[in-house]
Amino acid sequence: MKKLFFFLFLICFFNQLGAQEKPANSKIRQSERALKKQDTINRGQAKRSTPKDSKKPKAKIQDYLIISHENDTTFVDTTLTIQKEYKFNYLRRDDFGLIPFSNLGQTYNSLTHNFESTSTMPSFGARARHFNYMEIENINYYNVPTPLTELFFKTAFEQGQLADSFFTVNTSPQFNFSIAYKGLRSLGKYQHILTSTGNFRFTANYKTKNNRYSVRGHMVTQDLLNEENGGLKDEDLVKFEEADEEFLDRSIFVPVFENAESILRGKRFHLEHTYKIIRKKDSLSKNKLSVGHVISFEDKYYQYDQSSSNSFFGDSFKSRIKDRATLENFYNQVQLNYSNNIVGDLQLNITSNNYNYGYDKVVILRGDTITNRLKGDIYSASGKYHKQYKGFDLQGEIGVNVSGDFDGNFLKGKATFKLNDDISVIASINHSSKAPNYNTLLYQSDYKNYNWRNNFNNIETEQLAFQLKSKKIANISVDYSTISDYVYFKKDTTSNQVQAFQNNNTINYLRVKLDKEIKVGKFALNNTILYQNVKDKDSTLNVPEFTLRSTLYFSSHLFKKAMFLQTGVTLNYFTKYYMNAYNPLLAEFYAQTEREYGEFPRLDFFINAKVRQTRIFLKAEHFNSSFTGYDFYSAPNYPYRDFTIRFGIVWNFFL
Repeated sequence: MKKLFFFLFLICFFNQLGAQEKPANSKIRQSERALKKQDTINRGQAKRSTPKDSKKPKAKIQDYLIISHENDTTFVDTTLTIQKEYKFNYLRRDDFGLIPFSNLGQTYNSLTHNFESTSTMPSFGARARHFNYMEIENINYYNVPTPLTELFFKTAFEQGQLADSFFTVNTSPQFNFSIAYKGLRSLGKYQHILTSTGNFRFTANYKTKNNRYSVRGHMVTQDLLNEENGGLKDEDLVKFEEADEEFLDRSIFVPVFENAESILRGKRFHLEHTYKIIRKKDSLSKNKLSVGHVISFEDKYYQYDQSSSNSFFGDSFKSRIKDRATLENFYNQVQLNYSNNIVGDLQLNITSNNYNYGYDKVVILRGDTITNRLKGDIYSASGKYHKQYKGFDLQGEIGVNVSGDFDGNFLKGKATFKLNDDISVIASINHSSKAPNYNTLLYQSDYKNYNWRNNFNNIETEQLAFQLKSKKIANISVDYSTISDYVYFKKDTTSNQVQAFQNNNTINYLRVKLDKEIKVGKFALNNTILYQNVKDKDSTLNVPEFTLRSTLYFSSHLFKKAMFLQTGVTLNYFTKYYMNAYNPLLAEFYAQTEREYGEFPRLDFFINAKVRQTRIFLKAEHFNSSFTGYDFYSAPNYPYRDFTIRFGIVWNFFL
């Protein structure tokens, strides 16, 4: 709370700092007072001559601005489209390419992977718990003419609900703040899979009246808790797949264990500000020069607790398990921005990362000492470039670690060409070299087989991508990646427990994705098809060959256009493949080649309606579960959801 008050004080301080300069002598002050007096007289005369019934112009929906981390600006959208149906979920984004676990707020299994990266630092680990962890790039800023509120609600599974409340206001044309909280509690259909999560966000942004100085920042605290049960026992899978009547009540199943829980907690304070040394005064100006500074501190930890050890993970040092990995990262970046009509936009950055990852103890196992910390400072240099030239929009980005224990570099280039009002073509190239995630390099646990210190090579990736965007034709994207020294998890043949390994061979990975909607009158068919091909002789990167989502729906206004209705059916499907298995101790997915999963259709029937700024959602999820076969899994030993009906609402208030 003290840090929150300090943050607010800092904003107010910058507010006063950015105010207009006061006159330096008494003559100027006298002149200013005379002008203010005359201005008061003029406004008084104007007030007397203004009709009493005159009104201020009403704010338009386009005035309610949403500003992304990359400074891309959109406005609040209260329409009801099929994309809103796809985004009405726990993540609040389109989850195509992901398959959720049975309970809301659990993890997701990935049906596709994207290896594009502009980071030179390793990630924390526990990646299965990060789908709902809000990173810096997930935080938006706002600028609104009147206060704006959004309320989101959706039912969960057994004794719970999901809610996301948001409020933002401009206290002046220069200063905005927002506050939001997303909370979930869901018991789930199976034993011991309760989820309880919370994401609190506070943002603020300010700019001076002369637009020379601007500052924005956010504070985020996150608490994501899951009870873990290890999934169904192998001997119970037959009862599930053969639809044993006794076990249609999923709470009858006795899972692998019922005494464990994992939690991911984090807090982050982020601030970025810019001062324009030479600013653009009119359309004829050719030069702009500004300096910027970004400072960010994040403290997070992942903890696995189990009241008594279980042979599922092998032998342990003690009976009660408590594993906790922590990461503190302090990020500092100084920016120099220069723009010229001929050269374009150029940004040069100097960055420092102070990291401290690890544990509170040293492990001695079989005569080997496993250290408890990875910590140090990484200094890097990077740059960005943007230029519009003869119909092309050119963007480039480059970065390299100059000093420190982790080597890393990246290169990204992108060119966009707009053929006409409908067709755009995008080509991009990406190269990345970065250290594997922290938990693959160092891990400690009270379970003996989950302790290691690895010296893996950097993961090297190259990606070439093309996109065609057209409403009339289709949206088509193609990318081809090569991955060298890929780091992954799998079961060790000796201990039969999951550990980190490095693939010394090169993986070739092709993806082709097509999005197309066909409309006939009030009916529409929206299709998304993804084709993937992997050349990996070690079977470490496994994805389905085809993934499909197809929605047939009807849209129409009702009751003299007082209501807008959408109703239809969505089919989700993917071909069989060696689906990754889930390890709750590590909160990671690992490669397996014992059994293929897939080829089960998931049909959802929905009725959505819009009344003014309110969108109402009603869905019968997986209504075909009882008649197309009980072979649906989110991961080995973790069944997907049975048929259920869920309701939700999104409500916007404009004051």
